[in-house]
Amino acid sequence: MSATATSSGVQPAARREESGRVGGWLQRLDSPVTSYYVLLSVAVVLVIIGLIMVLSASSVMSLVQTNNGTPYLYFKKQLQFALMGAVAMAVAAHVPVRSWKALSVPILLVALFLQLLVFTPLGISVNGNRNWLAVGPVTVQPSEFAKVGLVLVGAAVLSAKRRSLGKLGHVVVPFLFPAALATIGLVLAGHDLGTVMVMGGVVAAVLFAAGVPRRLFIWGAATFTTLAVLMVVTSPNRLARFDVWLGKDTDPYGAARQPLHGRYALADGGWWGVGLGASREKWSWLPEAHNDFIFAILGEELGLPGTLVMLGLFCALALVCYRIVLRSKDTFVRISTAGVMAWIVCQAIINIGAVIGLLPVIGVPLPLVSYGGSSLMTSMFALGMLLSFARQEPGCQEALSAKPSVVRRSLAVLPGRRGR
Repeated sequence: MSATATSSGVQPAARREESGRVGGWLQRLDSPVTSYYVLLSVAVVLVIIGLIMVLSASSVMSLVQTNNGTPYLYFKKQLQFALMGAVAMAVAAHVPVRSWKALSVPILLVALFLQLLVFTPLGISVNGNRNWLAVGPVTVQPSEFAKVGLVLVGAAVLSAKRRSLGKLGHVVVPFLFPAALATIGLVLAGHDLGTVMVMGGVVAAVLFAAGVPRRLFIWGAATFTTLAVLMVVTSPNRLARFDVWLGKDTDPYGAARQPLHGRYALADGGWWGVGLGASREKWSWLPEAHNDFIFAILGEELGLPGTLVMLGLFCALALVCYRIVLRSKDTFVRISTAGVMAWIVCQAIINIGAVIGLLPVIGVPLPLVSYGGSSLMTSMFALGMLLSFARQEPGCQEALSAKPSVVRRSLAVLPGRRGR
């Protein structure tokens, strides 16, 4: 009798309870605020991990470069960049979609003007790339701001022409020519192949999201590949990097030093890492440990779990961007979101691929993690724009307005307020 009751009563009840829990989780995932909170959480976690790793990876260099022997030189700068980026992200999150459309051309024009200044005495060269402006102690990379303008202009133009994109002329003018051509051309003139590759990915994603016929991508891919090959074969520095990648150059004191020690760092980390702050490669063995090769230091100190968490965060970022694209009915929002997703994800793939030896070293930072003010602030600003798009999902703005603020929830638990 008890066995019958157990098999017919308790077990179905347990199944119903478990099914209810699963259904509750699925219902929460389908909430109109899911995209907003997941995107915000992933961005904040990536920035926090980046600050921790910049502190660890740059501590030795900071000790060497400062007179008072402080390990916090680069960390303090990165923290300032993160705080300014947080302000930019908060402001961008409350900008309406119609304002983004209106700001698209001005943002790109300002970025192109700054990129032109790179070729004046204000511009400086780093590792053969002339892509930075130096104004006193402040160094700015205009091409990072140009990515935002390229995404917005592409979305504004292609969304307005969505019914005519089957014709080549409407695809080319005015997005590919003159907007994309001028933007990529100026960066190309500064010999920054890494940024050009990221911009190429952005243009391809914007065109794909807009619904441009696939046959046009063949011509675009052929043209872009030809330009990339020309940039490689005409630069001894890039040819040397390709020789290292292909295994022709293994000199640990030459061009192969950085990629070799990057892989040494990952090998030293093993399964579980040597411990946070205990990296050996950052002691002047691995160049750019806090910048382009910060993923190697993360792998050395936090091991396989640390690298998998990092990869998982970027996958989550891509998925939530895809969710915004699917749930939005505004073509401008869908194209812009696809462009930012391609920017962040492509740049992460290029950076991580170079560190693990899957790709040649091209010299792009890991978004939101590597040291660098221009990259961090523009990435946070772009994610703030996506937060503003997530707020436009049906029911999201109402749900956010209905939720009490953090301050109000904190005050509610005070002893004097419990009885009210």
